[in-house]
Amino acid sequence: MTTLSAIEENYLKYILQLGEMQNGNVKTNDLAYKLEHSAASVTDMLKRLADKNLVVYKKYYGVSLTKSGLKIAVKILRKHRLWETFLAKKLKFTWDKIHVIAEQLEHVQSDELIDKMDEFLGFPKFDPHGDPIPDKHGNISLPNVVSLADAKMKKQYTLQNVNDDSAAFLKYLNKIQLQLNDKIKIIDKEEFDETIQITINDKKQLTISKDAAKNLFVKSI
Repeated sequence: MTTLSAIEENYLKYILQLGEMQNGNVKTNDLAYKLEHSAASVTDMLKRLADKNLVVYKKYYGVSLTKSGLKIAVKILRKHRLWETFLAKKLKFTWDKIHVIAEQLEHVQSDELIDKMDEFLGFPKFDPHGDPIPDKHGNISLPNVVSLADAKMKKQYTLQNVNDDSAAFLKYLNKIQLQLNDKIKIIDKEEFDETIQITINDKKQLTISKDAAKNLFVKSI
């Protein structure tokens, strides 16, 4: 297998993650924003990955993973999310700190180490942000969720996934004391800016912006 640099692995991982929300094809501007790279540098990298048969890139159309690229991307994603789980569960890091550290650890090449960590953790299905963890064969258990922005009024949900793993957003959730598996019900929605008012665990009331709601994924109960 071709040896890839950490930045090449990151590109494949983020193409996979963004592709889940864009039906497999990712716009280069979205990739540039996610990686905080210039559009020119993103284009150069995509051409390099295309030369290695890891992506299909078409100017003005976007980029998608090849079968080989998908296999590598899923493997990197698995390592990232297992490291996040280990850091949170065993080393007691808060969920706003684990992403950056896992970004460094995900490039460890030992499959044996990752498989043993998976076993040590009890083969978790989801990481601390609620994201599904691929198993060693690349299988992923995708939850049946919708964004809170698209959830229905007066219906009861549980918070299953946080799509924005930036430290700023997770600190915000800590501040308002919103956690995974909390019960959520939308009790009002502002027509002007789509700000929503919710109750948490049938007690606390909060007002959530549209941008925040788009990054919170819930499951009907």
